[in-house]
Amino acid sequence: MPTPKIGAPVRGSKTGRPLMVALDLLGRRATLRIFWELRRGDQLTFRALQEACDTNPSLLNTRLKELRGVGLVAHEDGGYHLTEEGHKLMTSLTPLCTWAEGWGGK
Repeated sequence: MPTPKIGAPVRGSKTGRPLMVALDLLGRRATLRIFWELRRGDQLTFRALQEACDTNPSLLNTRLKELRGVGLVAHEDGGYHLTEEGHKLMTSLTPLCTWAEGWGGK
């Protein structure tokens, strides 16, 4: 499955509107888990991230390539981390998390 791009068709949208592209990307297996593990701003090595996400290296490598390609995750000497845009996305998901906790009866 190719990396979703704004303006190009994605799952659920022929127009490739930014929201649909973001939802396609976030709906891919392990993507949200990667964001969750990187949310605190720590840099994690590939192995540490693989262990934290409890996923196989092939899937993790694919997701990291996609997330780096759209500018949400970066890699430096210390490991992988969220970019400024990645942190903005996490901030925008906070209301959804709050809603889900109430919806789930917690």
